[in-house]
Amino acid sequence: MPRFSVIVPAYKVQAYLQECLESVLGQSYPDLEVIAVDDCSPDACGALVDEFAARDARVRPVHLPENGGVGGARNAGIEHATGDYLVFVDGDDTLAPDALRAIADRIKEAGDADVVVYDHAHALWTGETVRSPFLGQLTEQGPAPFRLDDRPLLLKLPMVAWNKAYRREFVEREGLTFPSGAYADLPWTVPALLAAESVATLDRVCVHHRRPRKTADAVSESGHFDIHEQYDRIFAFVDARPELAHWRPVLFRRMVDQLMSVLGRPDRLPRTARAEFLRKSRAHYRRYRTPGAAVPLYARLRHLLVRTGSYRTYRAVRLASALRRHTTRFVKSLARSIRSIALRLHYRVQLRLPLRADRAVFTSHSGRGYGCNPGALEAAFRSFVPGMRTAWVARPEHHHTLPTATARVRPGTAAYWTALARSKYLVSNVSWEQRFAKRAGQVVIQTQYGTPLKRMGLDLQDRPAAARDTDFTALLADVDTWDHCLSANRHSTLVFERVFPGDYSTLETGQPRNDVFQQATSADVTRLRESLGIPEGSVAILYAPTHRDYLRGPRQTLDLERILRQLGPRYVLLARAHRVYGAPLTHASGGRLIDVTDHPNVESLCLASDALVTDYSSLMFDYANLDRPIVIHADDWEAYEAARGTYFDLRAFPPGAISRSEDELIDIFATGHWRGSRSTQLRTAFRERFCPYDDGRAAERVVRRLVLGETAGAASVTPLAERHPVPSAAAAFGGAPLASVERLEPSTDGAPVPNGS
Repeated sequence: MPRFSVIVPAYKVQAYLQECLESVLGQSYPDLEVIAVDDCSPDACGALVDEFAARDARVRPVHLPENGGVGGARNAGIEHATGDYLVFVDGDDTLAPDALRAIADRIKEAGDADVVVYDHAHALWTGETVRSPFLGQLTEQGPAPFRLDDRPLLLKLPMVAWNKAYRREFVEREGLTFPSGAYADLPWTVPALLAAESVATLDRVCVHHRRPRKTADAVSESGHFDIHEQYDRIFAFVDARPELAHWRPVLFRRMVDQLMSVLGRPDRLPRTARAEFLRKSRAHYRRYRTPGAAVPLYARLRHLLVRTGSYRTYRAVRLASALRRHTTRFVKSLARSIRSIALRLHYRVQLRLPLRADRAVFTSHSGRGYGCNPGALEAAFRSFVPGMRTAWVARPEHHHTLPTATARVRPGTAAYWTALARSKYLVSNVSWEQRFAKRAGQVVIQTQYGTPLKRMGLDLQDRPAAARDTDFTALLADVDTWDHCLSANRHSTLVFERVFPGDYSTLETGQPRNDVFQQATSADVTRLRESLGIPEGSVAILYAPTHRDYLRGPRQTLDLERILRQLGPRYVLLARAHRVYGAPLTHASGGRLIDVTDHPNVESLCLASDALVTDYSSLMFDYANLDRPIVIHADDWEAYEAARGTYFDLRAFPPGAISRSEDELIDIFATGHWRGSRSTQLRTAFRERFCPYDDGRAAERVVRRLVLGETAGAASVTPLAERHPVPSAAAAFGGAPLASVERLEPSTDGAPVPNGS
């Protein structure tokens, strides 16, 4: 008896069925059977089912003699199922990797619950994946399992069969079956949740539900009237069980909401059928209304329209609502235009007022929070220049990251244009507004934000996947406003001056944002680790991959949970997605897998970690200043090089060990090679080439030279050998044992090093 019976109905989905079945059979949890039901499909679905059955014994084909709809196909699958739990996957959907393992683990934790509800994501035809908006209802906090009475908001989730796993004995005991019809999921899902003695939730995407390119609903006009009959079945189920009577008002409101949703969708009901649909909805409203049941204020108009059943009234309300929306949109557009004109006039006036030599304005990453090189320079301006008044441009949601000593400025406001017009010093790591007009006496400092490995600037002109909508004319216009560009090393200088050609001066001062690595103390490291929830004595690995220009979303090729299982309880992973995506790399939080995507300061994450795992992110150049282990995971170097392009082969000059697969990455940490002598040698050579100036005084050198006008001693730099960055927590308590890696290190007789060096 397998743990899962995965039932896959197939009808006219030949283009997607293969991907669907492969996603099920490729699960890391193999204890399953697949009941693939060919619902008399006129295309190649039946042949595909037979092909999969021939090559995998877990596939059990079922061919129906005539088409009975998705409900009949699922019922046929249930009849052939022998597993402990039933899982439904439509023939054009897919299971997420490791979904069944996660469901099995949750079932075990919940004591074999009758129903397990999990999350899903919509797979759009564009290639994008959008997670469902019902995350709050799937929290795993609180007692588990529970009854629906304890979490009634679960009824707000989509009433579909494919986002749940059902204990087969429970289904048989309750006699649950799917009816025919377009809305067959309704009288299955609602009774299942109401009758279940134990329910559990799983806050993880387990199903990718395909959304076709065409928005027109595939259900026929008459098919949408089926929803009324399905609600008849639901209320008949409730009426047959007196103990469920208290659910009638809830289901009644749910019915009204869904009926109005169908009525309001022109892709579901043509205009000629809407009056009849509303009249039938009125009959159902009167039939199932529970006297005395309160209707929420926001839903009263909706209920009134269904209760009256007048399509003319409904159309009038719709037209009034549309008119209100258009009027509101017009008024807002007019207000924006007036505001824009007023701000332009304001800016022109400010440009004619005297420049303020004691004012400096800063921003980072187009209005994000305090940090990066501009953040380090802002602090240095206040520290080394008496009387200097600073302002930081950031969106309101990032204002909490700003120090109290600097003024807060929102982009696009009058204060913003005043700051741009009258501040002598303007410091940023990105471009300023295109309407920014540099005036005589202003000093524009472009800090950049890292050492370039990937191609940038004009070098992207022949890289359409990376350049996307880059306006190279606007880029060069911005370069023409620069007075100074900061560089961390000779490599950066040579690249910047070629890809950003202009009359500015390049200052090889080091990266100001890296000053903290030389200035922080062990107490700072301890405090940061505690704030992140890193257990004492753990080895914390910061995983920070860069973005892929040729992909719309994060590239998740590593199974972070598996890596942690293989490495053991001593290791902790800090997972940080690139800011381009914003979406986390993992939905886990706390424990040994900690999502730090939204952490405002990457330097703090570097200090808190004991090692860095990245691919081609410029963070490796900054992290090298800590003299802590770095592992490069380069499993797609050829594809990345082809799409984006790089300035040197990282594989030939890495800052540490290199992995090319998940197993190699695990092996590097399991053997201790991540912090062995060979990795140290590689990191030392890397630091000598790319970290010559990052001695903790880069920001001070910039301010003394560009603001105070000092030249004598301003360029003095502490040699690498004399620098003492704060040690990692792992180094402080001894780190991982090195016995295994020492046996693998190269010796004087030329012994080989492990794969990945």
